[in-house]
Amino acid sequence: MDAVTHPRGSDTAVWPTTSLMLEQGHRRIHTTTGGVDSAETGRAPGIVGSEFVRDGRILSPRTNDSVADEQPGVRSLREGDLAVVLVRRVGDSALVTSEHAGWPATRSIGIVRADPHVVRWLHIWLQTPTAKARIYEDVTAHVEPTTSLDTLRRMWFPLPPPDTVTAYHRVFGLIEEMASVYRETARKAVRLADALHDERVSSGSPRDTRPLAAVAVLKTGKGSERSLTRSPSDATVDVVAPKDLYDLPVPHVHRFRLSGQVGEGEAHPPGTLLVSTRGADAHTVVTSRPAKPLRSVVAVRPLDDADVWWLLHELRSRSADVAGRAQGEKGREISALALKRLEITWPDRFARASFHRAVEPLHAAAKLLVSKIATLHALRDALLSDIAAKAGVLREPDADREARGAGTSTPLRSPDRARAARGGR
Repeated sequence: MDAVTHPRGSDTAVWPTTSLMLEQGHRRIHTTTGGVDSAETGRAPGIVGSEFVRDGRILSPRTNDSVADEQPGVRSLREGDLAVVLVRRVGDSALVTSEHAGWPATRSIGIVRADPHVVRWLHIWLQTPTAKARIYEDVTAHVEPTTSLDTLRRMWFPLPPPDTVTAYHRVFGLIEEMASVYRETARKAVRLADALHDERVSSGSPRDTRPLAAVAVLKTGKGSERSLTRSPSDATVDVVAPKDLYDLPVPHVHRFRLSGQVGEGEAHPPGTLLVSTRGADAHTVVTSRPAKPLRSVVAVRPLDDADVWWLLHELRSRSADVAGRAQGEKGREISALALKRLEITWPDRFARASFHRAVEPLHAAAKLLVSKIATLHALRDALLSDIAAKAGVLREPDADREARGAGTSTPLRSPDRARAARGGR
């Protein structure tokens, strides 16, 4: 990737180190958590929970228009707030827009209310490797990863001048806007393919059915994520866990987060369908690289490669039927044995070939857009890593200085100066 350029005024030598706790001494800063129990997000409409803060946005659908008319309180979101996830995906955050102003939040959400440039910068800083590492130092995981509002208040971060923050905010905002456009276009391309499939099914013969095992080879994945060697230098294939298939906008992935080296017969070739389940839904993707599924992921390979798109859309249309065959308390234990007798619509080869020709360009477009999104996110990550590198080592003031509530900031120190302050160690 080309060298990353930064906005003017991004010289971190002039950035002071501060925290929300210190900033409260001379800025109007309010921090709190939502006041609604997390269990209510699935029962009551118009509540923002941690599961809805993702990719820098609040994804919860508007299900109660009257919420927007309520007077926001200290436990409700206001436009310009920063909503920070405190449970599960700790540290993820989203700027609150007018769409969700006035909505109540659950206790799994931390709310930061401050000057716009402070909130915008904190949203950017929380995505850096430095901030993520700091937050995870204080994460507890009795049931699921959890951090506290106090950790957020005490976390030190560099604070650039407002005009520099504005420039960075614009850069990151445009990156995500482009990614959002690509994501929605890819989603609509796949939905169009879904609609073409539904039209073919509704106009076909009701007798055109087959058990899944008659048209594809099925194999249940093995092993767990815990058993993998972390970041192996000789990794050769993607390794896919059930959660890697959840909440994908389209059934295409540019690159899975896990990789490894596998034995003979464990990896499946590109064009294999991978299926996992959660609750009442099934999740299916088409691999573009060799991949090894882990336990509770089923690999489905059509006997004829030309049938991959028909089989994909059949499984997507029968999501509830597939999920209904899963076992376990949360419906996440799916196996090849459970799916072999699943009845699917299977028209003659001429109809399947015609469908393949119709939807192949749609899936090609979706895959290209997924690749473009990955490129944009690589640019974003490079910028974030460079911000963290420029910031260097954040030297936190002494505990007694903090206890006195000092209102001044501490300048950033380079790694060399930090080592010198520690006596050269």
